[in-house]
Amino acid sequence: MQLSDKRYGAACVVKVTGRIDHDNAEDFKAALQPFLRQCEAGGALVLDFTSVTYISSAGFRVLLMAHRHAASLKSAFAVGGAQAVVMEIFAISKFDKVVACHGSVREAIEKHAPGSLAAYTG
Repeated sequence: MQLSDKRYGAACVVKVTGRIDHDNAEDFKAALQPFLRQCEAGGALVLDFTSVTYISSAGFRVLLMAHRHAASLKSAFAVGGAQAVVMEIFAISKFDKVVACHGSVREAIEKHAPGSLAAYTG
């Protein structure tokens, strides 16, 4: 699992690559912390899941904690562009009712940080 980020106005997009499971959930949590600290009120943290191949319940736990942290800062938190198999896992677990999931990163930015859409190059 790897993370890389780009900022587009008030939106911070973090691209996540690989599997998120029990073996690396704590690493995922630690890697998200700097981005959560950078969340600004009215901004958005969007996780680009286009390259995530699997997420387990341990990964969902990390997402839930990150979502709660962003909400405490009055920031949006969303997932964009998850592959069909990953979205199926979100839907089966009903986790798509907890964390905002969008078909693409662009849609997530448009919904949660519309003022940043013009700067988005993806």
